[in-house]
Amino acid sequence: VTVVLHIANEDPVVGEIDEMPKVTDTLVIVKNPRRRDGKDLQYLEEGVTTVIWPLYRLNFIEVMTLEEEEKLVGFVRE
Repeated sequence: VTVVLHIANEDPVVGEIDEMPKVTDTLVIVKNPRRRDGKDLQYLEEGVTTVIWPLYRLNFIEVMTLEEEEKLVGFVRE
């Protein structure tokens, strides 16, 4: 599932999660974290593919549908 994480005092982060966090969870595991424009996050080391964020740092999580995922980052070649 592709999500957009809105982290307190930071730009939103796009990534994939295996399942939605449960009410009892305290962490969210995000694979392939990146900025909305698809670029790497400057505060992560090169080659990082998975990040664990504590839920208390998140303001909210947007869940993307397949249609929204295609609009998020689209490359056009002519």
